[in-house]
Amino acid sequence: MKLETKGITYSIDGKLIIDGIDISVKEGEFVGIVGPNGCGKSTLLKNIYKVYTPDSGAAYIDGEEIFKMSNKKTAKKMSVMQQENLVDFDMTVYDMAMLGRFAYQKMFSGDSDEDREIVLEYLKEVGLEGYEKRHFLSLSGGEKQRTLLARALSQKAPLIILDEPTNHLDIGYQYQIMNILKRQKLTTLCCVHDLNIAATYCDRIILMKKREVFKIGTPREMLTSENIKELFHIDTQIIENEKTGSINIIFLPEL
Repeated sequence: MKLETKGITYSIDGKLIIDGIDISVKEGEFVGIVGPNGCGKSTLLKNIYKVYTPDSGAAYIDGEEIFKMSNKKTAKKMSVMQQENLVDFDMTVYDMAMLGRFAYQKMFSGDSDEDREIVLEYLKEVGLEGYEKRHFLSLSGGEKQRTLLARALSQKAPLIILDEPTNHLDIGYQYQIMNILKRQKLTTLCCVHDLNIAATYCDRIILMKKREVFKIGTPREMLTSENIKELFHIDTQIIENEKTGSINIIFLPEL
């Protein structure tokens, strides 16, 4: 399952937010989008998963334009875990995860045995076995994020889009969520806030700057002191992590 965007441009109230974005994510690849606040990362994702309609350009899954797909067809090909997940009404963890199966259900048919098996499988995968009857609004932040991840994975879509899935989580939950994602071996496009997480988990990184793609390459190629200084205006030291085989970024703020 390959994802591409070609020339996506989007404005809000006449202000250009992203300008001519061309990216591609190969089947099975884990690609991170990294950039400063306001550079257009989340806006790009919303133009891919149909919250926004591009002013020009388009996004494609295996060559088919996403906006020309029905919502059900899109849901079978692409799952989404958004940064903002405000829930106005409560439901159980099981029911929240079951929302991920809507594309496979017929009206008034209820949950099938297959639906139940898949949802329980992914609740177990994210470490929430035994939480099925807990109320979603009673959960901790990390438990809510894992429930929403189980919902996204229950769609069984080969492509997953995530907007900073570890935002506001403590360090243990951040790495737990990323480990779960990496195990799935899906085609993954993910906005990443933490540069060390990006270095550890991403196959390639898209650097964004001022509405545009700045550079694209491997974590070692992208997360250099020069690029980080250019984007985030902070000095860094890049070291080798002997245990993980990835690089680590040490920040050197002026004290």
